[in-house]
Amino acid sequence: MIYRKAKIEDVPIIQQLINNYANRGLMLAKPLIAIYENLREYVIAEDEKTGQITGVGGLHILWDDLAEVRSLAVAEPYFKQGIGRELVHRLEADAKSLGLPQVFALTYQTDFFKKLGYTEIENKLLPQKAWMECINCPKFPDCDERAVLKKLE
Repeated sequence: MIYRKAKIEDVPIIQQLINNYANRGLMLAKPLIAIYENLREYVIAEDEKTGQITGVGGLHILWDDLAEVRSLAVAEPYFKQGIGRELVHRLEADAKSLGLPQVFALTYQTDFFKKLGYTEIENKLLPQKAWMECINCPKFPDCDERAVLKKLE
């Protein structure tokens, strides 16, 4: 598997991966414009044999001490191959290199994140800025995602 920063030509596939989960109510859908505007946030997993994009994840900086791991999606044929774990590790490394002391995620997959050293916290402990995009969610204001947080060493 090759891991790299996303490119312009990846945007339609990134949207397809994310919206595949969004259509099942598992994450927030992303319009193309949002992906283009935030393209530098995304890391891609690519099958080195086929060139197929197999996973994506983004790191969204919220403030000087906090970033969100977001839009983590792996194509179903590639489940259980460590792609999601590696994407998260790379996003965390990016956060560390920027000097960020902690990252969080809003997720339904708390067990996945707990295996990676995240701790489940009450959603209300996140700063209000973390909820800026929630207004666009069809589940707003009744969010049922869980917050997980990791302090970076």
